[in-house]
Amino acid sequence: MGEFALELNDDQKQVRDWLHGFAADVMRPAAAEWDEREETPWPIIQEAAKLGIYSLDFYAQQFFDPTGLGIPMAMEELFWGDAGIALSIVGTGLAAVGVLANGTEEQIGTWIPQMYGEVDDVKVAAFCSSEPDAGSDVASMRTRAVYDEAKDEWVLNGTKTWATNGGIANVHVVVAVVDPELGSKGHASFIVPPNTPGLSQGQKFQKHGIRASHTAEVVLEDVRVPGHCLLGGKDKLDDRIARAREKSRAGGEQVKNAAMATFEASRPAVGAMAVGTARAAYEVALDYAKTRVQFGRPIIENQGVAFQLADMATQIDAARLLVWRASWMATAGKPFTAAEGSMSKLYASEVAKKVTAQAIQILGGNGYTREYPVERMHRDAAIYTIFEGTSEIQRMVISRAIAK
Repeated sequence: MGEFALELNDDQKQVRDWLHGFAADVMRPAAAEWDEREETPWPIIQEAAKLGIYSLDFYAQQFFDPTGLGIPMAMEELFWGDAGIALSIVGTGLAAVGVLANGTEEQIGTWIPQMYGEVDDVKVAAFCSSEPDAGSDVASMRTRAVYDEAKDEWVLNGTKTWATNGGIANVHVVVAVVDPELGSKGHASFIVPPNTPGLSQGQKFQKHGIRASHTAEVVLEDVRVPGHCLLGGKDKLDDRIARAREKSRAGGEQVKNAAMATFEASRPAVGAMAVGTARAAYEVALDYAKTRVQFGRPIIENQGVAFQLADMATQIDAARLLVWRASWMATAGKPFTAAEGSMSKLYASEVAKKVTAQAIQILGGNGYTREYPVERMHRDAAIYTIFEGTSEIQRMVISRAIAK
């Protein structure tokens, strides 16, 4: 366990600078093109794979950084480059976290490499939890998984929505109901292997922002997966279901469900993504304010502009510190007694929306056009207060934690 630090060490700085170079030289020049195309930027994912950025080894190194700062540092730099392209590069990570959080060692070793593919044949993965009638309200999930004991197979039926890489993924991780009477505690996660019959892509969504990232429905029609594709295994599931039923009868606290475990593990990382986007917009606005001359002087010499930039810089730093604290706590095994993970995601998400809007205001008419990147950054930033738990859900989680 590393000690909490307010500064990256030399090794982390070296990785940060390497990622920053990739973000500046490869991602940013292509950002506007892939935003307009609204397609997965496979050539850039391929380039990231060749450099070792899109790989299991790289994310494992960051994930197991003893300080806890590896993942948030990486997310901030990549999303500083461009949020849509970055999400295409890191989107597989949510499915990988789902397997790491709930799978056996054998499942981790078997499926996570298949999520990324090879350097010359990259693949992506999808984590499928949300449904048309079950977003934040995971208890309303309808996708069912029924065990066929004779064949040792699980049969999945339902429709998932808002799935990053949904339908184009090599491996899908699907959360489904195995015991409807237990609500969200009766859920389990399943691996759907490549080319499994019955899984298809539904509607592909045309989005306001992060348009280089593929988002679609995933339709499951009598999808049969082997018993070993149940994350954690059936013995563990049966034990968890039995405990949940017992606690439900006793009126006690329920056990945690698989989807929520995945989201809680990833919330500080989403906060880091938001920090990266906010920082990018702030830097554009700062440079513009230093060079844009009005009434005979740079506009940064006007107090109204300078104070906005001061607030933006302060809020970005505060958001980063909340993210770093939550990331360190998770790595150190310290419980989020005050929902510190949700705090980091909530604050950083709101800062990203506010800072990108202020950047547009500072650039004036130029900021409203696609000639400058802040317009795209503002569209991208809107997603942070929505996915992996809306800001309203984060406030609910925090309020319940502090009320205990």
